[in-house]
Amino acid sequence: MRRRLRRRAGQQPADINITAFMNLMVILVPFLLITAVFSRITILELNLPAAVTEKQPLESLPFSLEVIVRSTSIDVGDRQGGLIRRIAATEQGHDYAALSELLQQLKVRFPDRQDATLLLEPDIAYDTMVQVMDNVRTVRVVQAGSLQTAELFPDISIGDAPADSLQVAASDKGKRQ
Repeated sequence: MRRRLRRRAGQQPADINITAFMNLMVILVPFLLITAVFSRITILELNLPAAVTEKQPLESLPFSLEVIVRSTSIDVGDRQGGLIRRIAATEQGHDYAALSELLQQLKVRFPDRQDATLLLEPDIAYDTMVQVMDNVRTVRVVQAGSLQTAELFPDISIGDAPADSLQVAASDKGKRQ
């Protein structure tokens, strides 16, 4: 037993050879970095609709685009001037092409306007909201033989839609009969 203890006491610790491990790390780390999937998050800034604080004559108020998304239609109008056009939903869903065409016409009439208010009924699907927002913000046009993205109304405020006056009038008429 004493011989074993004396042998161990006189020996130096063995060197650890980590060369093979370092070679593995030099190859593995770049490979893992190259194959890693980096997620990209895009954020859309939204604002709440501004409250009207002071009374002004109707003629002096600027154009204020308001898009109301309902389950049966998309109403496009001026906050002060009223409804411009109601785009009825089809069996396939909302008509985004007609909405985009109308918004392009409004942009031609009001080129300085950048803001729009998007009002949604509570039961509107998220996908519908995103598609309407995309159509309000930008339009894809062909210029010089290539597809370009043009800006329409990029500053979007979002809120709850008011009750539909046509549906309220119809329900009141039904109650009176």
